[in-house]
Amino acid sequence: MAGHSHWAGIKHKKSKADKLRSKIFSKLSKEITVAAKLGSKDSDMNPRLRSAIESAKEANMPKENIERAVKKSEMNPNLNYNNIIYEGFGPEKIAVIVEALTDNKNRTASNIRTIFQKNGGNLGESGVATHQFKQVGIIKIEKNLISENDILELAINCGADDCLSVGDYHEVITEKDNFYKVKIEIGKKIKKFVSSGIEWLPMNKIVLDKEKTKSVLSFLEALEEDDDVQYVYANLEIDNISSLKVLTT
Repeated sequence: MAGHSHWAGIKHKKSKADKLRSKIFSKLSKEITVAAKLGSKDSDMNPRLRSAIESAKEANMPKENIERAVKKSEMNPNLNYNNIIYEGFGPEKIAVIVEALTDNKNRTASNIRTIFQKNGGNLGESGVATHQFKQVGIIKIEKNLISENDILELAINCGADDCLSVGDYHEVITEKDNFYKVKIEIGKKIKKFVSSGIEWLPMNKIVLDKEKTKSVLSFLEALEEDDDVQYVYANLEIDNISSLKVLTT
């Protein structure tokens, strides 16, 4: 799944990494199952399924896991999931967008509201946070695969809007509607992405000191632990990283 500054990149202990990996696979599997249930089981005929499978491959999910997730869509025909976006403000007034995939709206809303409240935040109405973000396509590439100058030139030639080199990665940013076209073109030169997808990118970032940042990250981690949460976005800047996306799939 896509990732503009993956929360996974902040994890460093093996136990946490293993736990996160399991959660990533679990939620990627859910997205694959839902995509297959809502459309064709043939990824060439189902764009959402194709995107979900590509994300799973980028996360190094085993082929058998992907196939099992597709087959699961036929095993329980009465199981229906809803895509829901929650918005609000966390500690230090950080704007937060939570994307969830749930079979029980009341349960998910209650759980997320509780997490916000316990951390001094507030879950708001639709629109309270999304106006501070814009949806864009982001393709993340390891720096050792291509130089900064070459990826910038490639991104421009492929029709991308911007290209940033942050930490160990290059991040190609595109208009939402132009994302798949740019991804295909870049894919002709770069065979493996760290991640790619449509994300909420903050238009303005908030910089906090170390202690306040730690508090916000604890809050975001609590959100990521909820099984119904797929992605979390925040307008927090960390070590010159322009946005934070918590990868929870």
